[in-house]
Formats: sequence, structure tokens, C-alpha cells
Amino acid sequence: MKYLAILSCLFLASCSIVKPSQIGVKSTLGRINGKIRQPGPVFYNPFVTRVLKVNVRTMNLSIRENLPSKEGLTILSESSILYHIKPESVPKIIQETGLNYEDNLILPLFRSAASDVCSRYFAKDMHSAKRNEIENEIEKRLSEVCEAKGFVIEAVLLKSISLPAGLTKSIETKLEAEQ
Repeated sequence: MKYLAILSCLFLASCSIVKPSQIGVKSTLGRINGKIRQPGPVFYNPFVTRVLKVNVRTMNLSIRENLPSKEGLTILSESSILYHIKPESVPKIIQETGLNYEDNLILPLFRSAASDVCSRYFAKDMHSAKRNEIENEIEKRLSEVCEAKGFVIEAVLLKSISLPAGLTKSIETKLEAEQ
């Protein structure tokens, strides 16, 4: 009876469940096994192996940062990146970028692309008419690098743009005058 309890504990400790929105990959003694584990139970040796799980559903990465404008102003922006991981790329991502891929890859690339693109537009453009054009340019720049690394950038959204107080007032005054 005692041995049966020990065997059942060992059996349960050597099983991991990969959820439907995840892909699992085994890591044995620090080496990544390239075989992808689909959702469901995954059995492994708990003494030398771990099952690394990565979400492959659409993720929303929210960012709050300061962006430069063409006239040299600093614009406070709240943005979102919608992305997902290609399931077949999970082993490559774990090996090359690690599980902290948002901080190691996506955020630095986004900050660079957003700063570069926004510095070519006037602050008033970020706030109104050309916002969609700016989002598309940032998404294109981000996708160029991320696609090769195994990520699919679905959308870049500039959710809120906070212009300096004086500029906001002058834009509102100008728009009212035009109407």
C-alpha cells in the first residue's frame, strides 16, 4: 500500500497539463527539445526535465511612454501591441529570446520604432488625423523584425495621446475657429 502511494505521487509529479491556449516544450538538463507539445497532458521525468509552457493566443502588451514629435515636443502616449506567437516557433523563441520575450525583444523594438516614426510627425497629427497612419507605420517596422523571430504583430494601437497643456488648448481653439 505504501509503495502504491509513492508510485502514484511520482506518477502525478511527472505530468504537466498544457492548456488549450498554450504550447509546451520540454527542457531536459537545460537543453530545449524541439518537439512541440500540444494541449493536454505531458509526461516527463521530474528529476531532469521541465515542461515550459508558452501562450499562443493573442496577447495585449500595454505601454506608457514619452514619444518625440517633429517640432521637438515630448508627447505622453499610452499604446497597446496585439500579437501572438507562431506555435511552430516556440522552441526557437525559447532558445534565442527566452521566456521574457516581451521585455527582451518586443518592448525595445516597439520603443525604437515608435520614437523613429513619431519624430517624423507633428504633435497635432498624433492627436488627430494621422494617428492611423502612424499606427500602421509602427506596426510595419515592428513586424519586419518580429515575423522572423516567430511573432505575428496583429495591431499597434495608440490608445491615448497627451499633448502638452498649451498645445492642446491652441489645437482646440484652431479647430473651433475652422468650424
